[in-house]
Amino acid sequence: MKIVTAAEMREIDRVTSERFGVPSLTLMESAGAAVAEFVLSRYPQAEHLALVCGKGNNGGDGFVAARKLHEAGKKVSVLLLADPAEVKGDAAEMLKRLPFPVKNVSRGEIPLLADARSEAPGLDLIIDAILGTGFRPPVTGLYADAIKAMNAAAVPIVAVDIPSGADADATTAPTTLVARADAVVTFTAPRPAHVFAPLTHGPIVVAQIGSPEEAIVTQTGLNAITAREVSPVFAPRAPDANKGKFGHVLVVGGSVGKAGAAAMAGMAALRGGAGLVTVATPASVLATVAGFAPEIMTEPLAETDAGTISLRAREYGRFDNIASGKNVLAIGPGVSRNPESAEFVRTVVQNAHAAVVLDADGLNAFEGCAKKLDGKTRPLVLTPHPGEMARLVGSSVADVQGDRLGIARSFAREHNAILVLKGHRTLIAAPDGTVWVNLTGNPGMAKGGSGDVLTGMIAGVLAQHADRVLESVVAAVYMHGLAGDVARNLAGEFTMTATDMISMLPFAFQRLQQRAGEKLTVLSD
Repeated sequence: MKIVTAAEMREIDRVTSERFGVPSLTLMESAGAAVAEFVLSRYPQAEHLALVCGKGNNGGDGFVAARKLHEAGKKVSVLLLADPAEVKGDAAEMLKRLPFPVKNVSRGEIPLLADARSEAPGLDLIIDAILGTGFRPPVTGLYADAIKAMNAAAVPIVAVDIPSGADADATTAPTTLVARADAVVTFTAPRPAHVFAPLTHGPIVVAQIGSPEEAIVTQTGLNAITAREVSPVFAPRAPDANKGKFGHVLVVGGSVGKAGAAAMAGMAALRGGAGLVTVATPASVLATVAGFAPEIMTEPLAETDAGTISLRAREYGRFDNIASGKNVLAIGPGVSRNPESAEFVRTVVQNAHAAVVLDADGLNAFEGCAKKLDGKTRPLVLTPHPGEMARLVGSSVADVQGDRLGIARSFAREHNAILVLKGHRTLIAAPDGTVWVNLTGNPGMAKGGSGDVLTGMIAGVLAQHADRVLESVVAAVYMHGLAGDVARNLAGEFTMTATDMISMLPFAFQRLQQRAGEKLTVLSD
């Protein structure tokens, strides 16, 4: 789903009406109806609702939502932060259509909202329809007083389009007054703030209100990953399918003390749908890997005195024979930073003919020689966390975190690779400059092994879709985060582990199909 700026959103609305013949009044009606639909489904027990509305189009959306909620049998109060005569255009028309009077709130009355139950006894929910994504901070005057009062109210708040006072184009936390939000319902396409700024701890959903795909044009090159883009990658299989049709992944990794990394990557590749998975690992840890799951095949590799992969593993074509017939090579989990093992990694990656997924110490092997990473001859997927990214570019973690988007784009272009920069809002950058932003996942995934699971999942999905590399990577990253969300819901952020994510993948796939079929597109939940 494309991410657009506030200015681009205004142009999309204009083009939708002028070129595609969808009246602006229809767009507003659809927007308000979507808000009401979300409230009714998310807060079914809320009986008394207050809508706090501004005089612009955001308020107009609120008037529509108020009418729809009233028609659904809810007790609805509308607090208008302006004289009704100040409301113009489509918003004025929607105000006229309200079947009940609004309360015109003056500045002196605003403090009553601080105790919402004094203003509306028994109030269950507030809908914030004061300011939309066209607003530029800071907010002042009556609107500021209303936001402060709402923030002090002890009831949930659903924001229409964006929490009032927020800058829609911001990619960092707000520094000025912004309304609290427990959920956000936006329209047509997300703006940067919906994706990058911490606007809410609750869901952000996108409603389609009538703009055709041709009208949604952006120069940002940014896309938010949603279930609708991901679900086609996991379409039902043909009845006569066999394991040979879904690829064979070779995971190369592990060392003494880090055998679990390779094992988890291997099992994640299987859970991701690969037909066959082989893990090649130092001989002394092969039993550990093999014991992790009976479905994983194993191959022993010559090892150093430290129990890491040795260059001797390539002698006499031994490794080439192991790699023969594999269509994806995942290398790095648990390899260690042993100098000989690092040289092995560099040699294998540079000579690989199959698609390569490079992670962990596989990436560290290219510290100081990142120029050797090139995806021209076969697909190359790199999955660094900020520390590994900093080592690849010869910079600091702070510098990477300060320009995640720019660094990911630049590196992907320069190395003809797909770069997965992990972290909060993981970025998937393609060589053409486009970037996909992942909104699944949670802090409970900040545990050892999570990256190994991601490596395996990317390899497993890619093995099935050799001709759809970017789509496969995007889908795997999304499902990795979704499995983490399911694991968090079951085990909690503090106690969940990387293997929990592997075991929760079947349930994550069920949630994917559920989300893909929903009318409102879930960005984050």
